Amino acid sequence: MDFWSRVSRVILRNRYLVLILIAAFTAFLVTQMKYMKFSYTEANLLPENHEVNIQYNQFLEIFGEEGNLIILGIKDSTVFTPEKFNAWNQLAKSLDTLKEVDFTVSIADVKRLRADRKNRKFILEPLYNSVPDTKQEVNEVKKQLFEKLPFYDNLLYNKETGTLQTAIYLDKKIVNTLARKTFVFQKLDPIIKAFEKEQSLDVRVSGMPYIRTVNSQNIVDEIGLFVGGALLITALIFFFFFRSFRATFITLLVVTIGVTWAFGFIGLLGYEITVLTALIPPLIIVIGVPNAVFLINKYQQEIKKHGQQAKALQRVISKIGNATLMTNITTASGFATFVFVKSQLLREFGILASLNIISIFILALLIIPILYSFMATPKEKHLNHLERQWMENVVNWMEKMVREQRIAVYITTVAIIILGIIGLYQIRVSGSLIEDMPKSKAFYKDIKFFENEFGGIMPLEILVDTKKEKGVMKLSTLKRMEKINEEIGSFPELSKPISIVNLVKYSKQAYYKGNPKYYQLPSSQEQSYIFAYTRNSDGNADMLKNFVDSTGRYARITTFMKDIGTDKMDNIQERLQQVIDKEFPSKRYSVSLTGKALVFLKGTNYLISNLVFSLSLAIVLISLFMAWMFRSLRMILISIIPNMLPLLITAGLMGFFDIPIKPSTILVFSIAFGISVDDTIHFLAKYRQELIANNWAIRKSVYAALRETGVSMFYTSIVLFFGFLVFTVSSFGGTIALGGLVSITLLFAMVSNLLLLPSLLLTFEDKIANKKVFKEPAIKIIPQEEQNK
Repeated sequence: MDFWSRVSRVILRNRYLVLILIAAFTAFLVTQMKYMKFSYTEANLLPENHEVNIQYNQFLEIFGEEGNLIILGIKDSTVFTPEKFNAWNQLAKSLDTLKEVDFTVSIADVKRLRADRKNRKFILEPLYNSVPDTKQEVNEVKKQLFEKLPFYDNLLYNKETGTLQTAIYLDKKIVNTLARKTFVFQKLDPIIKAFEKEQSLDVRVSGMPYIRTVNSQNIVDEIGLFVGGALLITALIFFFFFRSFRATFITLLVVTIGVTWAFGFIGLLGYEITVLTALIPPLIIVIGVPNAVFLINKYQQEIKKHGQQAKALQRVISKIGNATLMTNITTASGFATFVFVKSQLLREFGILASLNIISIFILALLIIPILYSFMATPKEKHLNHLERQWMENVVNWMEKMVREQRIAVYITTVAIIILGIIGLYQIRVSGSLIEDMPKSKAFYKDIKFFENEFGGIMPLEILVDTKKEKGVMKLSTLKRMEKINEEIGSFPELSKPISIVNLVKYSKQAYYKGNPKYYQLPSSQEQSYIFAYTRNSDGNADMLKNFVDSTGRYARITTFMKDIGTDKMDNIQERLQQVIDKEFPSKRYSVSLTGKALVFLKGTNYLISNLVFSLSLAIVLISLFMAWMFRSLRMILISIIPNMLPLLITAGLMGFFDIPIKPSTILVFSIAFGISVDDTIHFLAKYRQELIANNWAIRKSVYAALRETGVSMFYTSIVLFFGFLVFTVSSFGGTIALGGLVSITLLFAMVSNLLLLPSLLLTFEDKIANKKVFKEPAIKIIPQEEQNK
């Protein structure tokens, strides 16, 4: 008795114990679901010790969290009426009283800097002393703000469009915690909606904390959509093929337990729910259903042949277990390659996916035979699907193509390869933080609003280290920083920068009685007495703290980026670096570009560089499995070709349809390759058996393998196609692309394995089909469709 026969006896003889153990482990994992965490920051795609991360962490140590700004914007001419103008300013004051808010900056908070000649210092005065009650007073405030105070341009207003902006700085301690979500949904949003209704104004809301919060909630909401959609679609397709409520119910039970385990593992391992880990539960449904197809199909075939339930159940486990284990291992290997990438995000995804794929295999192998053992033997009507005429016609067409049209198959393959290579060279890389966000949602439209009005919402920081205390306030340093500001101003993708330079310019303007034409850096002659005024000013420390550290050694230049890809960002960084290298000698200064947006963009480039590694590793691992199973190098080469072709097609489609390589779509290739190679294993396993049974009669063996594996491969490919297609209902662009691309890839993989693979076997029959080359496999694999002797 072989290994799998013994396994089948153990499972069926101890079926009550097995079910109790499954129930107990499921209950344990349910208790772990409470430890699931939701991601409150953007995914960090880089290793912790990467230079970009080190620079970013250094910036955070000096200036703290840079992503704590929420901005409110309003573009409506009626806001400059007394009632609405005062209500807009009162809105900021009401938000300033909330404990989660550090401080707010609105027009009501604008301070005018004035030179006190008597005491030789600057003093801060309110822009207006009393609340404006008339239209004329409001217009006067507007005139002062727009024409006399360039310091606040692009901070609180857009002079050209009349758009107003209010800044809300959150307490940095809550920015990356659950308290931020509570604040946004339970306090900020209700206050904004009440204001909009009362004043009949449209308030735009954005800023990284707000975007992170709303986007994270969308991810959570879509988990239920994906799980429900995947269950519904796969159940409908399954029922269409099997026409059995019993079989459909058992399948749904298996994948439901599998989804529960998936959530439980996330909690048990302490991982966060991200846009990638949110895909795991529906992915398990899509991959788990084909396991059920093979097992139930084999059970019904056995019942149709001899009608003995006990014998049928034992053969389901003993004959299907090994092949299904191998196919699940190859699928898991496609995901497991991400474990070797240094990105924590992808590593966690790879661990969870591979772990859950093996788990759903174990669940299917245990639960399906045991549940059927408690049920009555299937009736004839439940077995009719095994002899459908339309399916017979499909298989006949495939056999005809392989038998008579191999040249056409090869010509088509070559044409597809050429088109795929052309498309491959057109693929672009995108590292945008917001490109995948739901474009139909209000918060995405608000992002575009702030990009148009104020130049962007994603902070890009430049950290200047003068290497000595109080080095920032040297005029030479300020002039060097101004060169960077001028370069930033030349990029339409970046907003006007804000730094200590702006404040010094404002000081000179104040010294010259507020004349805006003096909003510029002081000359060397003006430096001594203007800086003397600055040192004597009472509020100087408060004014400087956001731009310079307490020692005066470090300064920051802050700008905001539009939604740009890695190619534009690389150009911006290169040009800025040229200015930095020219203006800041490395012996005296250390200057670095950083910020969350830049970290994400660099992370995307890092992932792309690892894509070839992870995909190559997947191919190597799966090739090793094939070598272990078939012990034939030539068979490995023959089997890899039909699975590389769909990947090339996918790459070509991405190029032609301008679907960029990004963190969400980078998974397509490893996922699709890991799943598509399953069909190859099923076909070659059956082919080898037929060779032995038919005394190495190649043609007869190929056609027999094609007819017997064709049905199951067709069924599972259709289930996978529509299962992954569920992801296209997402509101996230990357998830839509992932679902569509994997679906198309798997469809091409099915056609490739059913047409190109048997064609290659027939063409190279003399070189691969002999006893010497095709040795006894390390593990005896018995395909699902094998008829028992």
